Amino acid sequence: MMAKEKQLSKRQLAVIEDMFTGELDEQGVLDKYKISRGLYSRWLADELFAERYEKRIAWAYRHSAALIARYAPLAATRLVELTESEKGETARKACVDIISMGSSGDRLTGTKVMPDNNASPNDEPPPLSPQTAGKLLAVLAEEKND
Repeated sequence: MMAKEKQLSKRQLAVIEDMFTGELDEQGVLDKYKISRGLYSRWLADELFAERYEKRIAWAYRHSAALIARYAPLAATRLVELTESEKGETARKACVDIISMGSSGDRLTGTKVMPDNNASPNDEPPPLSPQTAGKLLAVLAEEKND
């Protein structure tokens, strides 16, 4: 007869879930369940607990990425609209955000912007120098004033 496979307790599962869904920080969750730091450290060292915890983290990231992807078109549209703001500082910050997104990848989706088809996926696009960014802002400002 096979030995019974080890499973996480209801308390361990509740702690993992509360780490991601509640209003409490890590220490708050531990206090809520009356778990000492030492016991929690042992749980984290346990392969089964650690694996379940890592899966929950991965789920949270996937959920966040899907949410960001869902609203990325709206956010991008709003950011472009802000470049036309009557408030100069708001328009300037929107332009800086757009320039920053183009120079280091798409921050809304986490994808990297590739300069050409010959680029390797591991190649980073060159960052914009402060002088280049300043020139772009000046051009955008001139276009707004025209």
